[in-house]
Amino acid sequence: MTITTSTQLPSLTQLPETYLIELNDFGAISLSGEEQSKYLQGQVTCDVNSSSESNLLVGAHCDAKGKVFSVFRLINRASAHLLLQPKASIESSLKELKKFGVFAKVEIEETQNLSFIALVGSQASILLQQEFSQIPDSLTPVVQVGSTSLVYLSGEQPRYIIIDEQVVISSFSQKLALPSYSQSVWNLLEITQGFPILNAGTSGHYVPQMLNLQALNGISFTKGCYLGQETVARMQYLGKNKRALFCLKTQLEQAFQADDVIEKQLGENWRKAGDIIAYYQADDGSCVMQAILANDGDLPSMRIASQSNCVVTNQTLPYTLAAE
Repeated sequence: MTITTSTQLPSLTQLPETYLIELNDFGAISLSGEEQSKYLQGQVTCDVNSSSESNLLVGAHCDAKGKVFSVFRLINRASAHLLLQPKASIESSLKELKKFGVFAKVEIEETQNLSFIALVGSQASILLQQEFSQIPDSLTPVVQVGSTSLVYLSGEQPRYIIIDEQVVISSFSQKLALPSYSQSVWNLLEITQGFPILNAGTSGHYVPQMLNLQALNGISFTKGCYLGQETVARMQYLGKNKRALFCLKTQLEQAFQADDVIEKQLGENWRKAGDIIAYYQADDGSCVMQAILANDGDLPSMRIASQSNCVVTNQTLPYTLAAE
């Protein structure tokens, strides 16, 4: 039996109780070797030394000026560190990691033999328990069962990433026989959960705090030196950062375009409000956007510039940006 991935783009309220997402545009950078942890520790914002076989870290890979190449979820698999992320952000990050990796005993490459699928919804844990002897949870977010890595992501809907070779993933999908969606639906969930989505066009433009990495526990301020640390620390302790990542929503009259702009109202005038870095438009015209906006108080009235009747509203994220 072949499982067909739906071409439908449902809104959040239209999604079924439990479903699969084909993560065909998902990938990973693998670091292995004698100095894999030592090397990665000096390159990324999270504390790699705290990484274990069963925990999950969020982090960012920055350039020397603190601009983020990629945002990743770090797990360990087969004695290697895997930086899970969209394929679209891998190229620039991989190039920079390899550039400095020549001075360390570490092998750095994009994984080629792994496939990824997500199981989402209220019955997800029950279905996994029927297939695996152990499943991950909030206390043990990463579990290895045979050749399969299982990763738990908390949120309004529990999400599980299943990682293995394509033949295993396909067999698992067919056995569940659930509705299956494209990676666009994954992006919808990432946007509403406030997890930044970067691609080749937005890589290298923002410091970690503009992407809310501090709220996602993606920055260690005690780990010691890493590339871009000076900028990140200055943003944190001197209050230099004035922008943040937001989830916005609107009802569109026509299809959203990649070059569409969000405008904010200033008196009787309108001007650009910030940068849209990702969006998801459902078949019913509803659209959620991930945007970098000024974070200096209440948001002004906003609209889509090319569709002036389309009012943009801010959506509550599952975390706070308030200073500790």
